[in-house]
Amino acid sequence: MTPALDTEFGLISDLIRQHAQQAPSRPVLVQGERRMDYATLDALMDRIACALQRDGIRPGDAIAICAGMSMEYTAVFLGALPAGVTVAPLAPGSGAGSLQRMLQDAQAKRVFTDAHGGESLGPAGTGAGSPARIAMDNTAVGRTLNSWLAEAGQQPAPVAVQADWPFNIIYSSGTTGEPKGIVQSHGMRWTHVRRATSYSYDGNTVTLLSTPLYSNTTLVVLFPTLSAGGTVVLMPKFDVAGYLALAQTHRVTHTMLVPVQYQRLMAHADFDRFDLSSFLVKFSTSAPFTAALKADVLKRWPGGLVEFYGMTEGGGTCILEAHAHPDKLHTVGQPAEGHDIRLIDDHGVEVAPGEAGEVVGHSGGMMTGYHGQPEKTRDAEWFDPQGKRFIRTGDIGRFDADGFLTLFDRKKDMLISGGFNVYPSDLEAILRNHACVLEAAVVGVPSEKWGETPAAFVVRRPGQIASAEDLLAWVNNQVGKNQRLGHLQWMDELPRSAIGKVLKRELRDSFQPVAERP
Repeated sequence: MTPALDTEFGLISDLIRQHAQQAPSRPVLVQGERRMDYATLDALMDRIACALQRDGIRPGDAIAICAGMSMEYTAVFLGALPAGVTVAPLAPGSGAGSLQRMLQDAQAKRVFTDAHGGESLGPAGTGAGSPARIAMDNTAVGRTLNSWLAEAGQQPAPVAVQADWPFNIIYSSGTTGEPKGIVQSHGMRWTHVRRATSYSYDGNTVTLLSTPLYSNTTLVVLFPTLSAGGTVVLMPKFDVAGYLALAQTHRVTHTMLVPVQYQRLMAHADFDRFDLSSFLVKFSTSAPFTAALKADVLKRWPGGLVEFYGMTEGGGTCILEAHAHPDKLHTVGQPAEGHDIRLIDDHGVEVAPGEAGEVVGHSGGMMTGYHGQPEKTRDAEWFDPQGKRFIRTGDIGRFDADGFLTLFDRKKDMLISGGFNVYPSDLEAILRNHACVLEAAVVGVPSEKWGETPAAFVVRRPGQIASAEDLLAWVNNQVGKNQRLGHLQWMDELPRSAIGKVLKRELRDSFQPVAERP
């Protein structure tokens, strides 16, 4: 660790200033043909912090950012932090009604946006409580960022930021209902940055990011890169050929990708023609990552592969260093150092070794709670008999004899068919073994006969022509009576969130009942 990181708590903004002093011309952000160095970013952060203080935004107040990925987005996020101002990054695709509720929940004092974000937000309010909008792309959706910034050279008033102060409020993806604001502290972010020192981050790091900046998936790689003095290449819109070209051109060393991106990259006809030899570590999180896909990445893509299993809410993280444990690719790894991961039953009692249970976790990186929702916070917590606080994941898993965790399914996705527990992931794994299946998702749907029955939504592999009836029969011949699929439907693509999670709620909502299996 560097001396600055070898402390129990510090500020990411202080590390950026340190790099600006030591290597002012080193590139920090790259987007297309644009470049920003550390000295420029540090000065811009000061102007942002000064402008927030000038506007009367105090430590503990919140601002919101609703925009696409950009250098300005990154600078605004970072500039708020030394002023003690909390950042609520919002997904522009959430819809105007949902975005307005998030703004109200966060009590945002300003909204930083762009043309796309402004359109998503809808018309600006005119009431006293409506936050002013600032256009980071200098379009007409608000006051331009350039005119809002404080004068160059101004220094913000110092703020003694504390570890337990809120760093950001990240709103859950809403895959199962109305998003909740997850409050993460400065201490939690510092813990993430310190953990990342194990993964070869330094001043020579070049990280390519193509997942959105409002997602914790992206932030757990962005902040360690900046803290180490590395360079971040921003790719606002992911496409396979463009990603591979950027990786080769910039000699990328680190990246974060969700499993569906790995799937699309590995399937690209020209993947093996690109020079990816500069890669040191590739990360993944946010969605199930099949063992077969991990094996393909390890075989054909240089550098290590690390999978993080955890939640934005924090609690506990498991880490699989796939390159070091090729025989454990079906797992999500072992608990991270200092993380206490346990399994509990439906009554909140720890299960016996070798048994399956709901995953709960405790660590130094846990959310403070859901913003303004104490009841939902309590629902997400579990306390052991000694009063130690854990965060519930809602996932069902089992530890093997070596301490590696295998996940079965989301607790809410498990269905009960004819009185028996059925895990959709088991059926999805069987479906993926068929030559005609590219992707598959299974959900529980109502059944008069079984209570619930599994329904499969399947994306056909190009060039394959198997019928739904034949595929249904093929699966059902391999499973027990209560696991049999009741329905199977071809899809052009599965509905996904911006970070690649399959939106199973949308699949359930779209289901049209047909005749059931016998």
